[in-house]
Amino acid sequence: MKNAPEIRLATISDLSTIVKIYNQAIDSKSATGDTETFKVEERLGWFEKFDTEKFPIYVAEYAGKVIGYATLSPYRPGRRAMEKIAEISFYLDYTYHGKGLGSAFIEYIILDCERLEKEILLAILLDINTASIGLLEKFNFEKWGHFPEIVNLNGRKCGQLIYGLNLK
Repeated sequence: MKNAPEIRLATISDLSTIVKIYNQAIDSKSATGDTETFKVEERLGWFEKFDTEKFPIYVAEYAGKVIGYATLSPYRPGRRAMEKIAEISFYLDYTYHGKGLGSAFIEYIILDCERLEKEILLAILLDINTASIGLLEKFNFEKWGHFPEIVNLNGRKCGQLIYGLNLK
């Protein structure tokens, strides 16, 4: 992209676009373990669990249009010893893949982790998601774990990876 996208905290008015983008990832059969698309109403409770002060949802806008979103989620919620760990997830409208948006998200979130008092970022992803693996490695995430062939995507077996980044 010639101009960097604007990244901001998501609002409820972004939810329909967030769901549309996530449904694209589901349809790709390589970016998430979900196999059935969602309706906006089904994601309302999910959206409301995020907290802008601890575990936010971010959106990226380009030319006035939301073209991607990213989340920070608690790792092992409720366990105080793990409150400085966050799981990062990011999804882009497929028309904008390969244009630097993923890099903008990762960079922004890494910087925002200081405000959020996070020390470790984890990414849990399918081992067939080579684009996201490459993006994480670009930002010095390291492979910390691999569960081979534990995911069944409509009859196709793949594994799950855990990538981590120590921010301290």
